[in-house]
Amino acid sequence: MVKVMKRLAVPMLVSILALSGCGKETSTSDQKENGSEKQTATIGVTQIIEHPSLDAAFKGFKKALEDGGFKEGKNVKYDVQIAQGDPNNNQTIANNLVGDGVDLIFANSTPSAQSALNATKDIPIVFTSVTDPVGASLVPSMDRAGENITGTTDSHPDAIRKMIQFIDEQTDAKTVGLIYNSGEQNSVVQIQKVKEAAKNTDLKFVEASVSTTAEVKQAAESLVGKADVFYIVTDNTVVSAIESVVSVANEKKIPVFTGELDSLKRGCFAAYGFDYYDIGYQAGEMAVVILKGEKKPSEIKPEYPKKLKLVINKTAAKKQGIELKPEWDGIAEYIE
Repeated sequence: MVKVMKRLAVPMLVSILALSGCGKETSTSDQKENGSEKQTATIGVTQIIEHPSLDAAFKGFKKALEDGGFKEGKNVKYDVQIAQGDPNNNQTIANNLVGDGVDLIFANSTPSAQSALNATKDIPIVFTSVTDPVGASLVPSMDRAGENITGTTDSHPDAIRKMIQFIDEQTDAKTVGLIYNSGEQNSVVQIQKVKEAAKNTDLKFVEASVSTTAEVKQAAESLVGKADVFYIVTDNTVVSAIESVVSVANEKKIPVFTGELDSLKRGCFAAYGFDYYDIGYQAGEMAVVILKGEKKPSEIKPEYPKKLKLVINKTAAKKQGIELKPEWDGIAEYIE
């Protein structure tokens, strides 16, 4: 049993718009309940773990649905299930959603999307917070969706390159500490991209791998004296325990760079990133089109984030021993 399931089901009152593109076959009798047409769309939500970035993506997704005419409490309900970082729970959750006959699955993370696709080739799946949809075998390419799956990636083509460039040109760092879960496919891909981005620099890397959030602080401590800065990619396991990295960094005066903006509010120093709310909203727009029957998932190309910016946390800079440079004023946004 998956103890971490969360269900948010609300009775609906308004007839749902056409569901002809939803992937599962429905007859007139199937669409009727007590003599009237089916009144609600049920969206199954599968998410690997709770942390601010993924939660923000889900909020953006729901807002797009609302803006598209699918209002919770009227004509849509959400069955939300969280795997709490346990890969084994992902498949159980996906199987449960398919067994319950949801109209669409919103898969929030790479492992969640992979499990959903493994569970069904019929029900539409819209993903987000997936770093490498092609490498994860979710879609054939970023120009072509899968038969019943599409979505948005949390990997901007320029984000890692710009972050490495900033570390190389704007800091005195020689060695970058990388902490990640080697069991997360999206993390392995990002680590490879980090190293590729640094090929024309003198930067060197030291790594510490974790498998659970409980190991994150020890991993950060193991890099003290070896790394001049930490760079945390969008790894679900590490980001969920980012405060553990920050506590070590503050004590030892090691700047923490991150691959997503939400971790800045939790004490990291700088990030080239985008708001997860925005990529969740983009995914929600896709879901609206699918639920209205206007397009099938296969007809909607996967998307990259549309916005990218450098953000610096002034408070974290002070705690981690970084002196802000005047020239950063023209290239960065600041938060306290």
